[in-house]
Amino acid sequence: MKRMFSLVAPALLLPALAVPAFGQAVMNADPLPAIDQADRKAIVDSVARAIRDVYVFPDVAEKMATLIEKNARGRKYDSADRPADFADLLTQDLRSISKDLHLNVRAGVPYVAPVNDEEEQAEHEAQLTRMARDNYGWKKVERMEGNIGYVRLDGFVDAAYAGATAIAAMNFLANVDALIFDLRTNGGGSPSMIQLITSYLLEESTHLNSFYVRSTDSMEQYWTQAFVEGPRLADVPVYVLTSSYTFSAAEEFSYNLKNLERGTIVGETTGGGAHPVDRRTFSFDGFSITMSLPFGRAVNPITGTNWEGTGVEPDIAVPASDALDAALEDALLRLMEGAGEDRKYALQWTLDGYRARRIPVVLSETDALAYAGQFGPRRIRLEGGELYYQRTGRPEIRMIPLGEDRFSLDGLDFFRIEFVRDETGRVIEFVGHYQNGRSDSNPRSDS
Repeated sequence: MKRMFSLVAPALLLPALAVPAFGQAVMNADPLPAIDQADRKAIVDSVARAIRDVYVFPDVAEKMATLIEKNARGRKYDSADRPADFADLLTQDLRSISKDLHLNVRAGVPYVAPVNDEEEQAEHEAQLTRMARDNYGWKKVERMEGNIGYVRLDGFVDAAYAGATAIAAMNFLANVDALIFDLRTNGGGSPSMIQLITSYLLEESTHLNSFYVRSTDSMEQYWTQAFVEGPRLADVPVYVLTSSYTFSAAEEFSYNLKNLERGTIVGETTGGGAHPVDRRTFSFDGFSITMSLPFGRAVNPITGTNWEGTGVEPDIAVPASDALDAALEDALLRLMEGAGEDRKYALQWTLDGYRARRIPVVLSETDALAYAGQFGPRRIRLEGGELYYQRTGRPEIRMIPLGEDRFSLDGLDFFRIEFVRDETGRVIEFVGHYQNGRSDSNPRSDS
């Protein structure tokens, strides 16, 4: 049986996260046959034997195996007459002892092994096609306002398959001033992709992580690469967005950068899974049972431990839905430190826009009415509680309050509005500010 030395999402294995062993059973919603006492005993025997042979902690393995064997003898599982229900009960009982979210038992359709090399190759190519259509988990690569790079990565696919995509993405981002990795929907994958991406973020070859492997009683080390294709971003501030779903290899990436003091983690504490897994499939009459079975554990060279059961705690704790805005604001403030006046002006411009979207300024109708009027060729009107700006001969655009008599325009990023008041508080002048630093103004021209 092929070893899966990869970290994957709990209760979820997608082609974008790891390449399954050839001939692995496919899980689906097709009805499976009813099972009897003999089937349940055979399943428990198979699961218990595999746990004793493979699970990373032998003492914990023995406790888990003993528990499900005891429960089977005590007829606890007799009400589970479908393979999927029985698999769920086994998973619950195993996790009640191990607390290991990588460990699970699932039921599926009968296992059908490839009958020859051609069939095995065809299955392999089909898996590669699925991964390619998912772009190997690289969902979005973008240069955002303020010259901040953004990557949404939903899976760490092995670099043997996704390396070219990763290299292209990192080279696209080579000139950004800050970089955000969005792992809020990332369930895990391969350490080799972590090695590749992190190699772009560090100047020198660095020990990232090790995996203790029970079967060989040995450590397998993972270091960054001495060479990368394209420039490195070793001095660029890095942010990692996390959620409670962020799991496994996505947690390793976060944990590595946090302990190397190379990245700022923003969002929620992650799921807490640090064990690489094997896949074991057992065939029965009309169905199969597949196990995700941890055979090792991560050992960080800095902490000497890992994130199993605890997750990775964020440096900036916010709900996952707010993580991107929080990271953008922190990055812009950080970039403004020591920046020249022109650059600081542009960064403040971007920051004001982000803040307005994150925490909208709400004007009362009375306050908004103070801005309505004619200012030379520019007209401001109030309708339905919203202010609208129009220059003669041009389309009307909704105004977005920024606070302190300042506004941006919906969909028009290069132009902002500021109003000037007299000593009585009456709005008397319109000032238009452009992103390049230029400005023009018009006094109020209505009565």
